[in-house]
Amino acid sequence: MNAAQASHDHAALLAAARDGAALCTIVAIDGGFSRRIGAQLAILPDGGVVGSLADNCLEHQLASDVAKLSEPVVHRYGRGSPFIDFRLPCGSGIDILLDPHPDRRACMRAADMLAARQPATLDLPANPHLPQRRYIPALALDIVGAGPEVECLTTVAKASGVETRLVRKDALSLGQRPDYPVPDRWTATVLLFHDHEWETAVLAHALSGDGFYVAAQGGQNARLARVARLRETGLSETQIDRIRAPVGLIPSCREPDILAVSILAEVFAAYEKLRCA
Repeated sequence: MNAAQASHDHAALLAAARDGAALCTIVAIDGGFSRRIGAQLAILPDGGVVGSLADNCLEHQLASDVAKLSEPVVHRYGRGSPFIDFRLPCGSGIDILLDPHPDRRACMRAADMLAARQPATLDLPANPHLPQRRYIPALALDIVGAGPEVECLTTVAKASGVETRLVRKDALSLGQRPDYPVPDRWTATVLLFHDHEWETAVLAHALSGDGFYVAAQGGQNARLARVARLRETGLSETQIDRIRAPVGLIPSCREPDILAVSILAEVFAAYEKLRCA
């Protein structure tokens, strides 16, 4: 689940908690498709939609089909579908659970848990494919540092819909831990300093949390010095080994805008693994 799809699914879940909204869930895929099993879409009483499953053609078809239902049902769309007037451009087939009256209290409970940064589940109506939908909280990103790399990463992350907290160096005190909350399991932390002595207290703070990703910018010499400083603070080797360095997917990347994309891609890849954890 990438960050954008997680956001779509969370929005669909919350919309399904409202009276009159239906909830559509992909429960099986035959072939390739642009969304994964479990992706969801809410259909509002006026025919509008919240979330994303594919394109407007499919979503209009779902709105038409769910309006005719009084009970949950699984419909096949695309390859192998009895609806001969509707085909998916990719040539695949998908099974979608159409629930005209989802359990609204259960949807709200799950949405509340996600808002509280807790994983959640939603039991689905009986179907042969997917009995339960599992959700993880949305990706959040703490960016700490100074310089053009910080500004570029912040811009790219926000444009990608990532909840982003920017902490510039002038908001820190050298040698003192920052005063923002430690990262939870669903939060990534990226340090972008050229003055690496500022990193020690910030890294100690980040490593005291459960964040799935902690990374710091710097070459080989900076990395060796960083490890030595962190050992002096009493951090364990296990904690220190959590730090990703060098940062990003593109080796030896120096341009701030390319580095930003490289880092964000690595963050997304690490967040994706949480879905299967």
